[in-house]
Parts: sequence; C-alpha cells; structure tokens
Amino acid sequence: MSTDIIFEPLKWRNIEIKNRIFRSSISGRWDNEDGSLTQTRVNWESKFAEGGAGAIISSFVPVLMEGRIAANYATIHRDDFIPLWAKIGEAVHRHDCRFIMQLSHSGRQMDIPGISNQQRITRSSTNRKESLHGFLTQAMTKEEIHQTVDAYAAGAWRAREAGLDGVELHGANGYLITQFLSSGINDRTDEYGGDLRSRARFLLEIIQAIRARVGSGFHLQVKFSAVDHNNVIPWEKKGNTLEDSLQLAKWIEEAGADALHISIGSLFPHPLNPPGDFDFDTIEKTYDTMLSSGTYTFRNYLLFRYKFLRPIFRWVWFRMKKGLPVEGVSLEHARAIKKAVSIPVISTGGYQTASIVRDAITTGAADGVAIARALIANPDLPKQWEAGRDQPLVPCTHCNKCLLNDPKNPLGCYELSRFGGDYEKMLDEIYSVYRVRPELAIP
Repeated sequence: MSTDIIFEPLKWRNIEIKNRIFRSSISGRWDNEDGSLTQTRVNWESKFAEGGAGAIISSFVPVLMEGRIAANYATIHRDDFIPLWAKIGEAVHRHDCRFIMQLSHSGRQMDIPGISNQQRITRSSTNRKESLHGFLTQAMTKEEIHQTVDAYAAGAWRAREAGLDGVELHGANGYLITQFLSSGINDRTDEYGGDLRSRARFLLEIIQAIRARVGSGFHLQVKFSAVDHNNVIPWEKKGNTLEDSLQLAKWIEEAGADALHISIGSLFPHPLNPPGDFDFDTIEKTYDTMLSSGTYTFRNYLLFRYKFLRPIFRWVWFRMKKGLPVEGVSLEHARAIKKAVSIPVISTGGYQTASIVRDAITTGAADGVAIARALIANPDLPKQWEAGRDQPLVPCTHCNKCLLNDPKNPLGCYELSRFGGDYEKMLDEIYSVYRVRPELAIP
C-alpha cells in the first residue's frame, strides 16, 4: 500500500514531525493575570496532541507583558515561567507531538487589556490608531524597538531551556511585526519605515538576535501574511502585495529561518482570516467585553446590535470574500512563496478535507497545513483522516462562533447543530478542558 503523504514525516533542518498536520495558534483565556500558565492550558494543548496532530503551534505567547492581546494569556517574559512551559512540552511529547512556541507582541492590537495594561495606549510602528476597533497607539522609539528585539531573543532562549521544539515569530494578522512590515500601517520616516527593506528591518533584527542567542540548531519559523488586504475599512491603504511577500520570504530565509507559515490579512479577525461566516447573534452578546478597549468599539457594537444596521457591516466584511474558498483561502499564495524559497512552507486557512490537503502537498503548494477551528470542532481530525475519512464525521461549519465567543466565554465549539441540538452535550465538551487529569498535573 502506498503511504498517505499527509502522514509522512517532515524532516526539517532542526526538527522532525510525524505528519503534516500542525495545530495552528489558537487559545482561550486560560491563564493567570501575571502571565503564568495554568493546568487548563496544559489540558488544552494536550487534547490536540492526543488527537494526532504532528505539532502544536502554541497560542499567541507575548514576549513582554505589554504585548498581550488579552488578559489571562500566558507569557514568556520571565525566567521562572520556564518550568511551567516545560510541563506543557512534556505533556505534548507523550504523544510523539512537537511543541512550537509562537513568540508574539500585540503592538496596537490589544483587544482586552489586563490590570498591567490599563494605560490603553500601546506601542506600535505608528501613532495611527488601529482601523477596525480604534485601539490607541504610540510609535515606538528606537530604544523601545531594541528592547523588544531583545525580548524576542530572550523568549526564544526560554523556550529552548524549557525543552520545547522550536519557536514561531508571529508576523501576520495585524500584530506588532505586521505593523512594521505593512505599507498600509507603517508610516515611519526613520530606518524602520519607508521601503520594504526598511519595514522588514524589525523582523530581520529579531531573527538575527534569536540566532545570536540560541544558535542555528534550534528550530525557528516565521508566520506572515502573504497579502495584507488592509483595506477592510474601505478608505485604508491595501498594504503589502504578494510581490512584496515573495521578496520578504527570501530575506527571511537568508536571515536564518527554518520554515515559513503563510497566512493572510493585516488585522485579526479579518474577513479572510479566519474565513467563513460571521454570526451576529453571538457577537451581539460578547462584544461588550471590548467596548472600553478602542475608540470605534461602540460604533461596531451598534452595527452588531441593531438588525437594521447589520447590512452595512455585512457589506464591508464580506466584500473581500467573493469568489474565494473557505478551505485553502490563501493556498495559492503559499504555492507562489514556496517556489521562491528553499525552506519548507506551511499553509493555513480553513482546512478539514483530507483530499484538499493531500493535493496541496503533492502539487508542491505547501509541506504541511496548520489548522485551528476544524481541530476545535474535531480534535481527533488527524485520526479520522488516517482511518480513511475525507472529511470528519461531524464537520466544522466555519461559523466562527468559537472565535466570537472567545473574548467572553471559554473557547470551544458553539455550533449547537454539531451536538444534535443538545445544549448540555455542547457544554460538556467545552468544559472538558477543565477536568482534573492527574497524569498532566503541574507539580
């Protein structure tokens, strides 16, 4: 029998992964206010390793407390957190699964500040507020840039000391690195702004600082958006193009990255990331958690709350989706970038059909795929594929209710139809991450 390429190992320069399935970056507010992680996070990450994923890309892990997107997200800004992250690595490794920490910084995209971020004015490449929610910001000084570069390097060192398998720099979806990379956001006039090379300086300096700190033997990959589509609000600049990203990919490879993770969009959420529906009934109930976070949030709340205003938002949000698939929304961008570099490429974007993933790999568009929502819906999706199913028995509907609930409620699948209309069954699955599991207990 021929081997299914989805389940062939990936042997990269510094890491080997048992199959081509990555759990993409996604998480609930599982952790402590001081940035230390909890038993719930260990349980959360472990469920996807048990389900058969080859590697877990952690949730957004800030390298500084000021870089959180939300309170109760674990950070890597302190040495005494190393043993806690080591516990996650040990739990995931039990299932022959790799754990890659996503080193991150929110910049101006701070959704829900905690008590350590009450100043509300965040640091970015620009003084201009974020376009969707109106988060306030201030352009970083050169000293702050250098301190942040050092914080990324320190985070990578801590990840290595914890026995994790690598790190990923989150340079996509509107977070700090994107805010430097994007021509639609970065309006600096110093050496960190202007042409593409100058806008890429911040990211390239981070890669160089990490290599100087941990050497060339520790896995380092970079996630970035192939196309910005920054004009979600129609009068905003479109931002980086695929041509820009082809050049950027080459520079990232030259700087010492081992792999690329290709996404889309210059903010989060974005009409194309995650692709799929937008449930107004859900956002009406949960968006109040962000009303104090930005200057446009009340405007947005009115658009969500009143049905006669919803068509305005729906037109703005859905106009970019026309003609594009949900599954593999940016696959062709990954294909173009893979042709431009010699290092491996991961594609993300709504995957849950084995034949689509298999075709993406065999035709050379990507070496593997990163999946979030379909694994929330079916943590055992890899095992279902391995058993011969093309799609899971109860597929993800791409309704995005998981994402829209996340600011206020535990992360999980909230599509009641997937549970046969049984609300208690749905809650039982959502609450499963809180169950006591002695074998995973943090000492």
